[in-house]
Amino acid sequence: MRIVRAVAAPCLIAVAVSLSGMAAASAHSKTHPDQTYYVPVSKSWLVKGHGYGHGHGMSQYGAEGAALKGVGYRRIVDFYYPGTRWAQAKGPIRVLISAAGTSELQVRPARHLTVRDLRDGAHWRLRSGHAVAAWRLVPAPDGSTAVQYLDPKGWHRWHIPGGRRTFASDGQFAAPRGLTLVTPSGGTIRYRGVLRSVRPSRGAATRDTVNVLSMDAYVQGVVPYEMPTSWPAQALRAQAVAARTYAAWERAQNPHRYYQICDTTSCQVYGGMGSEQASSDAAVTATAGQILTYHGLPAFTQFASSSGGWTVSGGVPYLPAEHDPYDAFTANPMHTWTVGVSASSLEHAYPQIGRLKKLRVTQRDGHGAWHGRVEAIVLNGTSGKAQLSGDDFRAIYGLRSDWFSIGPTAIIRRWRTLGGPRSPLGDPTSGEYAVMRGSEQNFRHGRIFWNAGTGAFELHKGPILTLYRAADGPGSKLGWPDSALMPAPQRGHKMRFQRGKIYTSRAAGTHMVYGAILTRWRRRGGATSWFGYPTSDVKAISGGLRGRFEHGVISWDRSTGAYTITHL
Repeated sequence: MRIVRAVAAPCLIAVAVSLSGMAAASAHSKTHPDQTYYVPVSKSWLVKGHGYGHGHGMSQYGAEGAALKGVGYRRIVDFYYPGTRWAQAKGPIRVLISAAGTSELQVRPARHLTVRDLRDGAHWRLRSGHAVAAWRLVPAPDGSTAVQYLDPKGWHRWHIPGGRRTFASDGQFAAPRGLTLVTPSGGTIRYRGVLRSVRPSRGAATRDTVNVLSMDAYVQGVVPYEMPTSWPAQALRAQAVAARTYAAWERAQNPHRYYQICDTTSCQVYGGMGSEQASSDAAVTATAGQILTYHGLPAFTQFASSSGGWTVSGGVPYLPAEHDPYDAFTANPMHTWTVGVSASSLEHAYPQIGRLKKLRVTQRDGHGAWHGRVEAIVLNGTSGKAQLSGDDFRAIYGLRSDWFSIGPTAIIRRWRTLGGPRSPLGDPTSGEYAVMRGSEQNFRHGRIFWNAGTGAFELHKGPILTLYRAADGPGSKLGWPDSALMPAPQRGHKMRFQRGKIYTSRAAGTHMVYGAILTRWRRRGGATSWFGYPTSDVKAISGGLRGRFEHGVISWDRSTGAYTITHL
């Protein structure tokens, strides 16, 4: 089980993630209508998501939410692992200690410190006087294990009583009040139980350090790393049961291996005595020995920081996909989150696609918002396609989970408000592309233009779009569109732009009006006045502008600001 750290101010919360290959794909996986996310010209996407972690089993924030509502730990655990039975775990567990770092096992002197030869079980009490600063077990050149002590003059071989120079096999240290491990950096970590120096395989020249202790003593060193110890007691108790059961499951998978569980994010983080807190110790004591079983065997009790509102099928009956009513509460910052990402990261990860045009989510698990967690994605680029999973996408961007949706571009948002594929524009026929200081996207029956100052507006295929494009679109005197198509008198139509308008009617055709001519014409009543519709685009003349209309002409002198109106 791999642990992912999630900030839970002011503490940290660990997320237990599935073993590789253990969590089967959801049996409820579904293919949904295509969800296509186009790449904006800025290359920036806003990703919104739910939850933190894989979502299998117990939501740790959900356990907190349930506890805050007064739900007891047994009900919490029964909800997240339905169909399991309660049982007791007995016996010790063997934990691989990564902090030891080398083949040397070094400890500080302690009261009643003993060393044992694991070949025959012979053991001796070791000195703890002021002259001895440390004891260690190290591999000897002949493959045996030597016992040494440190004093002011350096390291010395300890002469083992009975005539043996070294341990023919592995050895271990023990002390009734715990052991202080000395790490390669000179730091120290306190552990309950015993510390063993063990060959990882028969004939190996190296050694690993293994902590052997009772199951509950082990869980005391786990819970503070998995859940903030300031959380409600019932949540901590639920965490203790889940962590103890997971350890029992790991132990059952490796009954004869020299270690049964590790202390890193690959398993459950275990910190020894130094991590223990009064509140979490109380939770361990209150649930002493309690585990969950399924068909008589320890259950694989996965857990994650936050389910986001739906748990995910873990491939076994007691890890179903189900709505989680406890995860959504004000203090859960992982339930819903938003993060900005760059589409360029996908281009770097999949260079064969060229420039990314769009991303299509083709499969989700079918549960919750946006049809649930992402399972399959197709990238479409200028040079080809690539397929990836939701977990792949999550890993590239470091997202909290694979339950996410990508915010639409301003153009696609506008398109959706118009009806999406069922709108008069129809389906997109291109990706978004840059135009001056904005962007444009083609659709089957028109185009949508976007600029930060005006927003996104559509032009349908027809005379207005044809004229606008012929005039150089946003680069024309009109600038960017800033309205949708509007009705005009006598069954005509008009569209407003930053610096002018286009009018169209069956009788007068389609023409641009802008500047001082537009101002004067509108003051006279526009198309409803005796001028009628424009019959030509406004044109520049010597010293000014001129516009021709159905029943008159307006001329404007730039130097004087005077207008000349001619009736036709």
